[in-house]
Amino acid sequence: MRYKKLGNTDIHISQLCLGSMTWGTQNTLKDAIEQIDYSLDQGVNIIDTAEMYPTTPLSADTYGKTEEIIGQWLNQSGKRDQVIIASKVAGNGPKWIDNGADISGAKIRKSLEGSLKRLQTDYIDLYQLHWPNRGSYHFRQSWTFNPVKQDKKVFLEHVAEVLETLHALVLEGKIRHIGLSNESCWGTSQFLSYAEQHNLPRVVTVQNEYSLLQRLFDLDFAELAHNEQVGLLAFSPLACGMLTGKYDNDALPEGSRRSISHNLTGRYSEKSIPAMTRYIALAREHNLEPAQMALAWCMTRPFMASVIFGATTMEQLKTNLGAAKLTLGEDVLSGIAQIHRDFPIPM
Repeated sequence: MRYKKLGNTDIHISQLCLGSMTWGTQNTLKDAIEQIDYSLDQGVNIIDTAEMYPTTPLSADTYGKTEEIIGQWLNQSGKRDQVIIASKVAGNGPKWIDNGADISGAKIRKSLEGSLKRLQTDYIDLYQLHWPNRGSYHFRQSWTFNPVKQDKKVFLEHVAEVLETLHALVLEGKIRHIGLSNESCWGTSQFLSYAEQHNLPRVVTVQNEYSLLQRLFDLDFAELAHNEQVGLLAFSPLACGMLTGKYDNDALPEGSRRSISHNLTGRYSEKSIPAMTRYIALAREHNLEPAQMALAWCMTRPFMASVIFGATTMEQLKTNLGAAKLTLGEDVLSGIAQIHRDFPIPM
């Protein structure tokens, strides 16, 4: 397992990050503990979660269950100092989370206290805003994204309030570093600019979707990541299982994500299936596990802080972790580049 210094912090994180959003629905406490213990044995040192998890499916009845499971593991294992915990404050949306309130200073404090209690810890290493109040182009919203109704003054006031609150929480020892999620390049730049002007906590990561099938990060955001030392925490690097081969020929495995969300939140479509098929065929042509190829490729990206992977079975977990030992040859990388030219934005 390789590690990378996280921005300008004193933290080094593993190139693979253990995702947790199935814990509490598709996975039990026992499953989660087995996944965590095995992943740590393989060198993983970061777990990503959120107050709204699990999401498979998302419901009021399971809200907070994932953090509770991680908290039980932390309490039982005594390994708090061996793992980096990343969590997120939810924004406007689900009514069962603070009545669907926007992210604000008060909301951050309230949500953080809830997360700390569920996680049974005094601090969170990386605290992230799950999505921006003003909306975003993520989750297939890029086709209709229109920022003309955004109010810059309101947003900049929000940035100031959020950073001042997070600064206070850093001073109180309740969080160590901050990140964003489902953000844009411009939005991230505003947080960075205000922090620099006022000597406030600096954004060190942005957690956006990234995979062979979703490469919006490659352009402006890649430039910002390089110049500002903001690493990408890539979520859905396997496109919800599409890049593993399990949905070949429109297969629908029992208990899979597609059995819960048939089109995988808009990912699985007539435009993306041909690209998926090509990437899987490329992997098999070179005797590679498709999932390992997809993850290993993500890890080659220069802006990558860590690649978040999830699993519902130990077999899947072990396969995914195997990507850490895989080096892709030039023939494979050339094949990936050609498929990307043929299918630049398949989702």
